[in-house]
Amino acid sequence: MKISLVLGISLLCSVAWAGDPVLGTWRLNLKKSIFSPGPAPKSQTRIYEEHGGGVRVTIKTVDAEGQTTSVQHPLNYDGRAYAVVGSSQTDAIVLEKIDDYTSEAILKHATTVIGKNRRVVSRDGKTLTITYEGTSNLSQPVKNVVVYDRQ
Repeated sequence: MKISLVLGISLLCSVAWAGDPVLGTWRLNLKKSIFSPGPAPKSQTRIYEEHGGGVRVTIKTVDAEGQTTSVQHPLNYDGRAYAVVGSSQTDAIVLEKIDDYTSEAILKHATTVIGKNRRVVSRDGKTLTITYEGTSNLSQPVKNVVVYDRQ
């Protein structure tokens, strides 16, 4: 009985992840990431989960000063702007799916584009890389390459 329950749960998880390889929990790998100009956060966890017939993203961050934030937005690849909740810099996101492993996003604040990112899940499903180019809240250019490991 226990073996069939474990097998059933494993099968459900693999079926759910088959829809979008980004689904799951990802933890920031500081050693593999580049933050320019910085500083890097102390930690960050990204959770992509099915929610209300779609997918919701929750990004939990502890910044360089130890302040915590939790940002959420829907994951819809339809080219429309959706609200970002919990961020002081971004209030809307527009997503486009490039292929099963790659998507691109435009980040906005008060209808102004503040940055773009490209998200790539590795073919083995173990690594998530987000390349971001934009401006900081101080209008400085920012170029980050952020790597996450699947948990």
